[in-house]
Amino acid sequence: MNPLPFKPRYCVLIPAYQEEKNIASVVRDALKYCPQVIVVDDGSGDKTASVADQAGAIVHRHETNRGKGAALQTGFAVARARECDAVITMDADGQHKPEEIPRFMDAYERTRIPVLVGNRMADPAGMPLIRRLTNRFMSCMLSRVMKQYVPDTQCGFRLFASDLTPFVPTESAGFAAESEILLYVARRGIRMDSVRVSTVYTGAEQSSIRPFSDAFRFFGMLWRNRERKRF
Repeated sequence: MNPLPFKPRYCVLIPAYQEEKNIASVVRDALKYCPQVIVVDDGSGDKTASVADQAGAIVHRHETNRGKGAALQTGFAVARARECDAVITMDADGQHKPEEIPRFMDAYERTRIPVLVGNRMADPAGMPLIRRLTNRFMSCMLSRVMKQYVPDTQCGFRLFASDLTPFVPTESAGFAAESEILLYVARRGIRMDSVRVSTVYTGAEQSSIRPFSDAFRFFGMLWRNRERKRF
């Protein structure tokens, strides 16, 4: 008899800051596709943590706001402690569709590629023009540095094999954290690939776009990594 195929244990990880209005629906929808949802409340001053807990999430809370990179690291540690084989990261603001979680699971089980990054750029209709241009520019530049092509390096909808998460620390905040993690992955020669996902933008998300400050943090992150001779 052939052995049964290995079925990974998955969890969804959602870093959250001041997201009490959105977090419950994101958690409930994610639980439809994954039995464990971890929310790391990064020092919110609202009811993000309690709302997430009531929605069914496993909640860990930072007492102060430490940035998205730190929230991801906390969540990765929780996922490893719970013996999850792979972690799917999502944003808390509703920009990612939980019904697309199985796309990452299917791709991982077919390929065993340990890092899968959501790709919104195959059909970016609905993405504000300034964000579209910024994403394409940053993705092109970062892919060149990494020597691996990732079409949407700024997308936070991702899958990571748990055994590599101890080796992807980050010091950056916001969009730069997404890029810095990929730099660490590429530096270790780990293969990455993409999974097509939808572009979801509402008025609230569009109003939070800060292309110049995001670009400044991005270039600062690249400079730090260059100075440390990571590549």
